[in-house]
Amino acid sequence: MTSMSSLNSTVGLVEIFSSIQGEGLYVGCRQVFVRLAGCNISCQYCDTQESFVVPATAQIETQAGNRVFQKTMNPVLVCDLVSAVENLCRSPHHSVSLTGGEPLLQPAVVTAVSSLRQMGVKIYLETNGTLPKALAQVINNVDIISMDFKLPSAMHGHIYWKEHADFLRIAAQREVFVKMVISGESTLPELEHAVHLIEAIDDSIPLILQPVTPANGISAVDSDTVLCWQELALQKLHSVRVIPQTHKMMGML
Repeated sequence: MTSMSSLNSTVGLVEIFSSIQGEGLYVGCRQVFVRLAGCNISCQYCDTQESFVVPATAQIETQAGNRVFQKTMNPVLVCDLVSAVENLCRSPHHSVSLTGGEPLLQPAVVTAVSSLRQMGVKIYLETNGTLPKALAQVINNVDIISMDFKLPSAMHGHIYWKEHADFLRIAAQREVFVKMVISGESTLPELEHAVHLIEAIDDSIPLILQPVTPANGISAVDSDTVLCWQELALQKLHSVRVIPQTHKMMGML
């Protein structure tokens, strides 16, 4: 149940809009995206660097898919955020995607938007998978978790294997899949470590290998490597798919 305290709190918001999910298991599903500001890590291939800091104003789509946006000052009341999402959800949507940045830095939003389940939409959390304590606080308010594994080669040498393991154990209470961006800099030992970690928790958890969309000097991964790594991962896990960023191909937000 959503508490009055969470509704009356404020958050840093980047944007709210309706679009098509372009990554992971739910590619093609219509979602309302709530992009929250702030992130606790820095990926070399990040394509949402505008979400690192709280902007002076956030933009909110006025009607699902019309691409007409209202500006609103930050910070935004959570109750106003929920009202904006509810307005877009009057059109059919599969789920509400909480994304960023890193949405678990502002867990009040996760709790508050769970009230929208009564409209028949699911709560879909897109997360970097490094904040297990925050996830534990809101796990009962989430339906689907899209969890990233961050490979050290793309994280300036920072290693998050322990955080990912702790996070995935909690996330396994819900529907969860792991999404791992692979690039020309990714290494086979990184893949093997990731696969072993997933297998040790639940080998039925799907793994999505996402070939990087080159940015910030990151090089693309070649197709032979992708095929080889999928084959290796399938020796340990039941479901391993290769899915690029399809929204980039379609020119979608």
